[in-house]
Amino acid sequence: MSSGWDLWEKARQGDQSAWRCLFRDYYPGLVRLTALLTGSKDAAEDVSQEAFYKLLKVPPRDRRGSIKGYLSTIAYRLALKERQRGLKNQSLTNLDVPAASPSALERAINDETQRQVVQALHSLDEKHRTIVILRFYAEQTYEEIAATTGIPLGTVKSRIFYAVKQCRETLQALGVHP
Repeated sequence: MSSGWDLWEKARQGDQSAWRCLFRDYYPGLVRLTALLTGSKDAAEDVSQEAFYKLLKVPPRDRRGSIKGYLSTIAYRLALKERQRGLKNQSLTNLDVPAASPSALERAINDETQRQVVQALHSLDEKHRTIVILRFYAEQTYEEIAATTGIPLGTVKSRIFYAVKQCRETLQALGVHP
C-alpha cells in the first residue's frame, strides 16, 4: 500500500472506505500545497477537490510513481490554470494555510520564525518559489518536480540551490540563523 494505487483501484470500483482513506491521507497536504501555489484558501480547496475528481475519473497512464506525486502534479497544473484565470491572490504573509499534524520539529518552531520563513519564501520570484513549494511542502523528488513542471532536471536542481541560498540570506538578514 506504499504507493496508494491499490486504494485507488478499490475506490474506482466503488469502495467508499477506500475513497475515504485516500481523501484522509492525501487531501490535507494537497490543500496546503495548492494554497501556497494559488495564494487563496478557497481556490486551494477547489483545486484540490478537482484534482481528486480527476484522479478518480481519469485513469493515469503510468502508475510507477506514487499517488501523492500524481495528485501533486494534477494539482500543480490546475493551480497554474487557476492563477492564469486571474483569481485575486492573497499575500502569502496573510494566507491561512491549513495546518498539518504537528511533528516534533513543527511544534518546536514558533510563530515568529514561521512568519519569517514565509517572508523569505515570498521574497523569491515565482519560478523559484514554485520549485521550493513542490520540493519542501509537497515533498516531491527532483525528478517528480521536473516531470510536474516540464523543466529539465538540471534546471530544477539549480533553482532549488539558488532559492535555498536566497532564503538563507533573507533569513539571516532577519536575524534567523537556519
